[in-house]
Amino acid sequence: MSELSVETTAIPGMIVLRLPVHHDSRGWFKESWQREKMLALGLPDFGPVQQNISFNERRGVTRGIHAEPWDKLVSLATGRGFGAWVDLREGPQFGTLVTIELDPSMAVFVPRGVGNSYQALEDGTAYSYLVNDHWSANRRYVAVDLGDPAVGVPWPIPLAEADVSDKDRQNPRLSHASPVPPPGVLILGSGGQLARALSQVFPEARTTGVRDLDITDRDALEAWNWHDYDVVINAAAWTDVDGAESLSGRQQAWQTNAQGPAHLARLATKHRFTLVHYSTDYVFDGAQDDHTEDEPLSPLGVYAQSKAAGDLAVVTTPRHLLLRTSWLVGEGKNFVATMSALARRGISPQVVDDQHGRLTFSLELARATKHLLDVSAPYGTYNVTNAGPVMSWAEVARQVFALCGRDPGDVVPISTEQYASGRSPAPRPRRGGLHLAKLRRTGFEPESAATALERYLST
Repeated sequence: MSELSVETTAIPGMIVLRLPVHHDSRGWFKESWQREKMLALGLPDFGPVQQNISFNERRGVTRGIHAEPWDKLVSLATGRGFGAWVDLREGPQFGTLVTIELDPSMAVFVPRGVGNSYQALEDGTAYSYLVNDHWSANRRYVAVDLGDPAVGVPWPIPLAEADVSDKDRQNPRLSHASPVPPPGVLILGSGGQLARALSQVFPEARTTGVRDLDITDRDALEAWNWHDYDVVINAAAWTDVDGAESLSGRQQAWQTNAQGPAHLARLATKHRFTLVHYSTDYVFDGAQDDHTEDEPLSPLGVYAQSKAAGDLAVVTTPRHLLLRTSWLVGEGKNFVATMSALARRGISPQVVDDQHGRLTFSLELARATKHLLDVSAPYGTYNVTNAGPVMSWAEVARQVFALCGRDPGDVVPISTEQYASGRSPAPRPRRGGLHLAKLRRTGFEPESAATALERYLST
């Protein structure tokens, strides 16, 4: 009896597991699926939802080559078999062949898009496989001719003598097979300044606006084809902080910022995609100078409370990146654009000087998002802003005025209480600086907010 071990293959992501088999006078026993041990050795946590057994009554039964749209862990319950796998995914590895003689002491993890086939070498061979999606007669997949010379499978039993279904005999040659595209990236909420920046950083991603897919519409979400995506980036949000205090605004804020992310988190768990969601420094009350990712939530207003509820929903799905940010600046309406317009029009504004934070430029937030995905950063919560000192709104306004050729002294500092006189704004945290050490440990160095601000205003 050997120890459980894993081996890589010439096909990326395909893994062979050597399984301990316990023999005695009665027969044998093995753990064909042991999640904790197998994950510790490098098997992906692929989340099987269905087990199938294909019993092959006669030696020579041959099935495949099928690239079904799910991952699978295959093994033999009894008998002997010859397995052949062909990489049918887009890329330079397309057409790569791996063959293994199978017995009950091994299992093979086959990634989505890799063609799977086998031949029974003994009567009564039972082929078992775990899959991470439910079988459906309507699902389409790529298949390839078992005897294509371009593939070159060295079948132990010649196909002329094998038992092959009529359907498998009609499979096309490799040269006529459409390569399986990699799962894509979906960006939700494509009307905002963050979504526009994400589209630049992820040019191949599909985007949807509210009209295409409303994250508060549970029926529409259920009907969406999530199988095509392994990353879903939610840039949809209700951001009218003061408007959220009204009756209609409160309902819309909770629907978009809390209910929508809760739907997406449930779907991310069900369909195993990575959910990227964006949060805000407003989920804190501003009592601390520097907020870390693990600080308890303490939201003040309706907007902040709805965003905090969305955070709690998102972290329930295993594959999540919750990116907490502040003071977003991008293409569209924002504080810097407003101050720039006032500076150029000769207006001297009053700006609060007792609320502090850091600017986050939308392209920097999008760049950080891509970095975290590219380096396979551990799932969890990350603070993401531009770098530099924490500043007040008034200090930012003075920088904008200086870069626009105006006297920074033309910006008149006032307190939050003075700003609120005669109106009923939502409460805001006084200190919104976000600690960036966790982000930096992934290898990402945020650009200085001052450098980004100068470039933003120059263009």
